[in-house]
Amino acid sequence: MGKAKALLEIRSLARSHTRTAIRVLVGIMRCKDATPAARVSAANAILDRGWGKATQPLENGGDGALELIHRIERVIVHPDGSAESD
Repeated sequence: MGKAKALLEIRSLARSHTRTAIRVLVGIMRCKDATPAARVSAANAILDRGWGKATQPLENGGDGALELIHRIERVIVHPDGSAESD
């Protein structure tokens, strides 16, 4: 069996257990005996699957990564330099 076919079968098998997995997560989230960390983790997993992960703001560290991204964007989107500067 090819690698791609095996991955598709694994994905299909995992997806067939979606309802059970969600029920387990909800059970953990609601369980008063579960640790707070487990309850929060389960709640986050449910929200991530239902609504998608929350976007994280980019922070500009000392490495200048944000400036580099901005520069790449300007070069690709406005190669003639016609973009307004910030």
